[in-house]
Amino acid sequence: MTTAFGFNPSHVHHYEPGHVERPERLEAIRERLSSSPNWNRLQHVDPMAVDLDVARLVHRRTYLERLQQALQRAPARLDPDTYVQPESLTVALEAVGTLLAVTRAVLDGHADNGFAAIRPPGHHATPERAMGFCLLSNVAIAVRWAQQTFGVERVAIVDFDVHHGNGTQEVFYEDPNVLFISVHQFPHYPGTGRMEEIGEGRGRGTTVNVPLPPFTGDAGYLEVFRRLLGPIVRRFRPEVLFVSAGYDAHWRDPLSAMQLTVAGFAQLVYELMEWADAYCDNRLIAALEGGYDAETLAASVDATVVRLLDPVAEIEDPIGPSPHEPADVRDLIYELRLLHKVA
Repeated sequence: MTTAFGFNPSHVHHYEPGHVERPERLEAIRERLSSSPNWNRLQHVDPMAVDLDVARLVHRRTYLERLQQALQRAPARLDPDTYVQPESLTVALEAVGTLLAVTRAVLDGHADNGFAAIRPPGHHATPERAMGFCLLSNVAIAVRWAQQTFGVERVAIVDFDVHHGNGTQEVFYEDPNVLFISVHQFPHYPGTGRMEEIGEGRGRGTTVNVPLPPFTGDAGYLEVFRRLLGPIVRRFRPEVLFVSAGYDAHWRDPLSAMQLTVAGFAQLVYELMEWADAYCDNRLIAALEGGYDAETLAASVDATVVRLLDPVAEIEDPIGPSPHEPADVRDLIYELRLLHKVA
């Protein structure tokens, strides 16, 4: 497989001392990947130059104006969790441009799949506000851009960050051409993502929320992907598969209570690649979301990249298995299969 890889170098200018969403996250990823023999196998892409016009594909003008005003008094907080520095909007636009460059490489046929290692993350940003560390809705913008630029119509988004992708959901909640799937810990921040949230209007049925209990581990996630999500994606038959790849469901992450392992993330990526192969001509585009333990984040992204390059490659898990007993999610899967009419 050919994998496009993008990284937004200006990310170091978006920081707040002591904040968990910090530059060390991306630097740990870059350090680990660049020391691997797979680094030279990647198709490295530079960020596309983008301006606020691309953000307007998703975000309202009034929000972008408020964001620009906040920069004038930076450093500042936009909500209790989300900070800005004077260059934060420039950094966020470069993150979007990095994801668009990866998207272009895949949709132009120069790469089979791709991964954008970017920050700040995006899946909590709504059309009207920043929240949850997120300034711009990276994946949602990339989907709208791909539809506008490449004429793709049916797109699936799978979000396996430990937190519900409320911002992405809001963008596509009434859109029948975008299947949004979020697999997340519940109850947990931001409090949304109940199974009953399935879309509205013409988009009813194209939002799928999987609210997993704390301590769900590799086996539970894999069962969700195979018994519930695989049939739903098959029924929808997307042309492109986008992934909000958050690694904060790892058992050692400080912001969650889940039990995924590095090897478990690699297995989920394998399932996603199977769907992309079956319905999307391999076109899978992943963007980094969360993950706040630098070592486990770097190892998990490395495992993802290894898997994208070679679906059957051996995966190294330097962290090891969770020490906790896993939660049983079979009843939840049964309820969700009934709700979404999975035969």
